[in-house]
Amino acid sequence: MTDQSTLNWDLPAPFSQEIRVAPEQTDRLGHANNVVYLRWLEEVSWAHIESLGMTWALHEETGKAMAITRTEIDYLAAANAGDILELGTWLTGFDGRFRSARQFQLIRKSDGKTLVRALSTHACVDLETQRPSRMPAEFRRILGSVLVAGGRGLDER
Repeated sequence: MTDQSTLNWDLPAPFSQEIRVAPEQTDRLGHANNVVYLRWLEEVSWAHIESLGMTWALHEETGKAMAITRTEIDYLAAANAGDILELGTWLTGFDGRFRSARQFQLIRKSDGKTLVRALSTHACVDLETQRPSRMPAEFRRILGSVLVAGGRGLDER
């Protein structure tokens, strides 16, 4: 089994979570279902920002949230029931006002193979109106502190 410290990450020092693929997460082909990958991306994103202090309580207090505006996923190889995976994420784009971008890499731990690469972009919205809104200072401070250079940013597709 590949040790996490030796996984071949695209960028340095990801925030990561281990995932074990459950049989009920697979589709008729026996692969992890594409809807499940989206759920995993969302879960690691929330875990990452919450670990930095950007909790749901802060979202409610400021009346703002970061809403996903686009998700791009490249499925490079299948994950199967029983596989143990490591999902890493980095904040790779941040305009300091409204938008951010987050990059992901999913690696199967048994052989170190990258299964998925993904990019999501986000826009700050007002929780009440659901309309675009300038980020509060707390969001700018937190997101600005973890921006990683060298990844795919806001204007890359």
